[in-house]
Amino acid sequence: MSQTAADAPVITGDRPGSFPRSVLAERHPALIGQVRAAFPYGPAQHRALDALLRECAEGVIEPPGPAAHDLDRWREWGLDEHTGRSWYEVPFLWAESFFYRRLLEAVGYFGPGPWQGVDPFRPFKLAELRTDETAAELAAPDRLAPLPAEERGRALLHGSLWGNRADLGFRLDAGNGGAADGPGHPGAPLVADDSAALWSLLPAGGPGTVHLIADNAGRELLADLLLIDHLLRHRHAGHVVLYVKPYPYYVSDATTADVVDALRRLREAGGAAGAAGERLWEAMGHGLLDVRTHPFFCAPLPYADLPGDLREEFGRATVTVVKGDLNYRRLVGDRHWSATTPFTGRTAYFPGPVAALRTLKSDVAVGLGARTEAALTAEHGHRWRTGGTHALIQVRS
Repeated sequence: MSQTAADAPVITGDRPGSFPRSVLAERHPALIGQVRAAFPYGPAQHRALDALLRECAEGVIEPPGPAAHDLDRWREWGLDEHTGRSWYEVPFLWAESFFYRRLLEAVGYFGPGPWQGVDPFRPFKLAELRTDETAAELAAPDRLAPLPAEERGRALLHGSLWGNRADLGFRLDAGNGGAADGPGHPGAPLVADDSAALWSLLPAGGPGTVHLIADNAGRELLADLLLIDHLLRHRHAGHVVLYVKPYPYYVSDATTADVVDALRRLREAGGAAGAAGERLWEAMGHGLLDVRTHPFFCAPLPYADLPGDLREEFGRATVTVVKGDLNYRRLVGDRHWSATTPFTGRTAYFPGPVAALRTLKSDVAVGLGARTEAALTAEHGHRWRTGGTHALIQVRS
């Protein structure tokens, strides 16, 4: 069944018991508490965090101050339309994005002042790089080394896919050892698997350019970098562009600083992972791997609204790989689509071939067969969409 946007309501948080409602009512207040505890903020930050907490719980959306550096940009992104409304009534994608913008403002990230540019999520990201789980995953390339290159590539692709289970924001709900680290693991069945189509776009020895829009820092970014190293080393791509967020976002979304931290962690790991880290470090120096960012990556807008410069860049890529749940929502539209709505139709606007690698942690899903959807719903109810236990690889070539 195909749908148009007119048939698929925009997702909001106004329905009690829904996933968006739980994010706005539970996850965001919990995050404010975690950020408050992670730094020795002064009275001004504590007052601002208290005000944001009250606003999220019982108030309406307030705009940034009149001197905010990005006020005009947020007005272009719908601020005037949503100011004064309940957080639960506006589009969920917009409410989430604006919450993180307001949280950064509350802790002084945008300055001027001594806290300017201090990532409030950095302690969580750095801690994840030092976990036993991360150490175990960095040992995995040594076990893959004896395999043929094609098999290693498939394993690294799935590692990048399932690395999305390490989303720190998601863990606020799931908890360590919860759904985010449960059945979602390499080897678990995918609800859609177009990996063969992806590899067909990237034959070994080809001169292609891969654009990868990153999602999370930490373990997921390590897996992404190992996949990028494989693509460059075996000439599935002659050039890779890694897109990251321009500032901290959604707790664990990757920034340039997180890429540097991940590369340092790879280099010190030793073995095959360490060798990959050294190659990637050199690849950046030679321009084979570029890191780029753009304000649009923190916009509360679908990719259908891509600005002209990004549209031109993605149009030149052999394939653009879109990582993670948030990017998927922006790629197909954050609406209540029927799961059988064709992925190719929802991404027809994209300026070049596009692939989505995503662990399912929100309501949005398209491109599934009717039997697959029926079986998933019969076994898991609605939870298969939001629990982080299922994943997909979808390609429009």
